[in-house]
Amino acid sequence: MAQPKIPRDLLPSDPRFGCGPSRIRREVVARLAEPGSVMGTSHRQPPVRHVVAAIREELGALYDLPAGYEVALGNGGATLFWDMATVCLVEKRAATGVYGEFTKKFSTALQGAPFLADPAVFQAPPGDLALPRAVGEVDAYAWAHNETSTGVVAPVSRPDDIAEDSLVIVDATSAAGGLAADVAQTDAYYFSAQKNLASDGGLWLAILSPAAIERSQQLTASPRWVPQMLDLSVAVTNSRADQTLNTPALATLVMVEAQCRWLLDNGGMAWAASRTASTSGILYRWAEDNPLTTPFVTDPGLRSPVVVTIDIDESVDAAHLCARARENGILDIEPYRKLGRNQIRVATFSSIEPSDVEALTACLDWLLEHRD
Repeated sequence: MAQPKIPRDLLPSDPRFGCGPSRIRREVVARLAEPGSVMGTSHRQPPVRHVVAAIREELGALYDLPAGYEVALGNGGATLFWDMATVCLVEKRAATGVYGEFTKKFSTALQGAPFLADPAVFQAPPGDLALPRAVGEVDAYAWAHNETSTGVVAPVSRPDDIAEDSLVIVDATSAAGGLAADVAQTDAYYFSAQKNLASDGGLWLAILSPAAIERSQQLTASPRWVPQMLDLSVAVTNSRADQTLNTPALATLVMVEAQCRWLLDNGGMAWAASRTASTSGILYRWAEDNPLTTPFVTDPGLRSPVVVTIDIDESVDAAHLCARARENGILDIEPYRKLGRNQIRVATFSSIEPSDVEALTACLDWLLEHRD
C-alpha cells in the first residue's frame, strides 16, 4: 500500500540538505554551460589561471588575510591534505584533538607515519569537545573548527603556553565559508570545497602562515622523502603561479570562485556566519520544542551553526524517517554512518535558504505525525 505523500505546499523549494557534497546554487551550475565558460580548456592558460587568481584573492578578502599569509590549493581534498600536513608540517610530534570521525582520521594518519613519534591525543566522546594542550616536544597542534560527523564546533585560538615555533593546523572543511575565524591564530587553515563553498570535491585549499611555508620548505629539503603530490612547497609554488600541480576539475574551480564572490557580495564572512547561525537556530529550536527530538550536542556553546545533529526518540525509527523523507524528495538528512545513532544530520550551510529549513521542520512534523 502506497505511503501518503507530504503535501506539496509544505515542501522546501530546494530539497538538498546534505553535509557534502552540498547544495550548489542552481545559477552557478547553469553558468558552467554558458558561452565563454572555461570548461574544456587548458588549466595552464590565462582564462583558468584568472579563475584561480580570483579564488585566492577572494578567500584572502573573506578571511582578511594577515601579512605574509598565502592561499594555496591543490588536488585531492582535505584527506590528501592530512597526509601532506603529516609529511610537510609536523617535524617530530603532533598533538591532536579527537572528538569525532574526521578529527580521528587525521590523528590516525599521524600515528601511521614511521618518521614521527605517536601524537599526543586529547580525546572526547562524540558530541563533546577536546582540544590539544601544550605538550613538551610537540611542534604541531591540530583539530577541526567544525566536526562534520557530530556537529560540534570548536574555537580557533592558538593554545596557551605552546612553543613559539609550534604550528597550529586547523581542519576547516565544513566551516570555511560559513563560520568566521581569525586565521592569524593558525598556521594552516585548510578545507575542501564541497560544503559551505558550495562546489564539488577533489580540491583542497589552505590559508598558510609564513611559518608553515618555511616549515614545509625545511622538511622537504631534509632527508625525509616526500612524494611530489604531497609536497606542500611544490603546491605553494604552483599556487603562486595561479595553477595546480596537475589537472584540476575546472568545474570545481569555477564554482568555488562563484561562491566566494557571492559571499563577498552579500557581506562577507560576517554575513555568512550570521546566516548560518540563524538557519541552524531554526532547527535547534524545533528539536528542543518537539517531544520526539533532542539536539545531539547537549552543550549549546558547542552546537555547530553549519551541521545540525538531532537525536530522534527511540519510539521512532530514524532510518525509516529519512527513507520516507527521501521518498518525498527531501535528500540527505541521514546521520553520519559510523556514528550509529538514531538521529538525523542536516547541513545549514551558507547556500541553504532559511525558508527551506523552516519547510523541512514542517515536513518532519508531518512525517512524525503520519508515521506507521
